[in-house]
Amino acid sequence: MGGELKVEPQPLPQPGQGEARIRVALAGVCNTDLEIVRGYMGFEGTLGHELVGVVDACSDPAWVGRRVCADINVACDVCAVCRAGDPHHCPNRTVVGIVGRDGAFADALVVPIRNLVPVPENVSDDAAVFAEPLAAAFEILEQVAVGPDTSVLVLGDGKLGLLCAMALRTTGCALTTVGRHESKLALLEGIETTTELAADTRFDVVVEATGSSEGLAAALDHVRARGTLVLKSTFAGRPQVDTNRIVVDEIRLVGSRCGPMPRALQAMADGVIDPRPLIHHRRNLDEGVEAIALAQQRGVLKVLLSIRP
Repeated sequence: MGGELKVEPQPLPQPGQGEARIRVALAGVCNTDLEIVRGYMGFEGTLGHELVGVVDACSDPAWVGRRVCADINVACDVCAVCRAGDPHHCPNRTVVGIVGRDGAFADALVVPIRNLVPVPENVSDDAAVFAEPLAAAFEILEQVAVGPDTSVLVLGDGKLGLLCAMALRTTGCALTTVGRHESKLALLEGIETTTELAADTRFDVVVEATGSSEGLAAALDHVRARGTLVLKSTFAGRPQVDTNRIVVDEIRLVGSRCGPMPRALQAMADGVIDPRPLIHHRRNLDEGVEAIALAQQRGVLKVLLSIRP
């Protein structure tokens, strides 16, 4: 993108065989979008990967008219990794609004039918637009064993940090969230929160969701020996850390990215998680540049783009 943002007309995309076109209702601005503007991934094209909308054209007519979200990882479906059942790590994949594929800050986008994720009737658009980042939060529980006897620290009170805390709370673990903004931490009702942590406090699992290059070093300060450090942040910079501490304390590092969207949508359908209090601002699609600028402001949580009435 070269750091240049603009709103401009585009032809309506046409789905091919095995594809569906989603008319976007709502799209969310993510920290990854902001990092792409700063040069992360070298992406050029239409931003946006958090979305909810309605299928209006599809080679399988059974999907037309259905409200959906989309798994953003579009795998080749033929390589050894895909055949092994791991399409999220397909080496040939494109990623909606991030790698080689236009995203959801548009009237419509096209994805393979296999990437469609139906939205339960009782989940509003305002909640469903959080399905992708909430799924990323639930991915932690797919990778790390967390239970009532596990002490867990979430570092970061941004959008993803708060969603990680919400997902982790479902396990009944001993959970603490550290952030810089008391107003954001107040959204985590029933979870221990603080703006400052004692230097000698250690946890079994530390989730780094600060979105900054300093987050990894801070996380290392609070994970116990032979504990697990889960990395959620992606950013354009490069962190500087002392890897000797990882070796000496035998810390397990877990990179964590996209996750199970049906699980996220079901948690919202069951009323276990309600992400809607994270919404701070709404803008229309033609105000997309302003929406990005708003999302970059300190203290702002979710900014939504309303694509269709």
